[in-house]
Amino acid sequence: MGTLDGKVALVTGGSRGIGAAIATRLAADGADVAITYERAQERAAQVVAVIEGHGRRGLALRADAADAAAVATAVDRAAEELGRLDVLVNNAGVFPAATIDELKVETIDHTLAVHVRAVLVATQAAVRHMGRGGRVVSIGSDLAERVPWPGMSLYSASKSALIGMTKGLARDLGERGITANVVHPGSTDTEMNPADGSHAASQLAHIALGHYAETADIAAAVAYLAGPDSRYLTGTSLTVDGGFTA
Repeated sequence: MGTLDGKVALVTGGSRGIGAAIATRLAADGADVAITYERAQERAAQVVAVIEGHGRRGLALRADAADAAAVATAVDRAAEELGRLDVLVNNAGVFPAATIDELKVETIDHTLAVHVRAVLVATQAAVRHMGRGGRVVSIGSDLAERVPWPGMSLYSASKSALIGMTKGLARDLGERGITANVVHPGSTDTEMNPADGSHAASQLAHIALGHYAETADIAAAVAYLAGPDSRYLTGTSLTVDGGFTA
């Protein structure tokens, strides 16, 4: 038996990278899993196939995280089509890199819509379907805690917002037996930030363990927070960054 047998999870932005690893790990642990995606329909179908390969039900829903109505609708559809909702993982994200002089208002609005508004909207929709033991896990960044390079002010601000939001959600949801936590990944080997990419050396110089995380490392942290052993953890941050912020 898996730790999530009989549970249903929704992972936003689950078609690739960290999101895909989280979705397939939760399925391996026994959950039926829905994912959202914006454009990568084929990749989303591949993730669903892996979920189903674990003997679980999978569901891919198109939803732009910058569209609040689409986000809320996707949450409700996941709960309706899979019969319930126990775990929400707010993973969908963007990576704006620009110095303060280069930032455009449209970029600011879009980033905050995806990283802050969508998390609040998705959580608001999800908890209407959750009972006691529900889990909300948001994906932040170690750049919320330490910023060693220029160009990260907007990204870091948007991920820092999840820390305060998670503490507030813990208070809002505690009496209902629902926990809320945030995972801060460090440099992780993905298409967006490959371990052998042109920017890897500058990141490795700050990592105590001397290497990137694999997506499975982040997924393991989320699986723990989604499972029964984390029942007394809420309102807190778990940083998985190989010592980048040490």
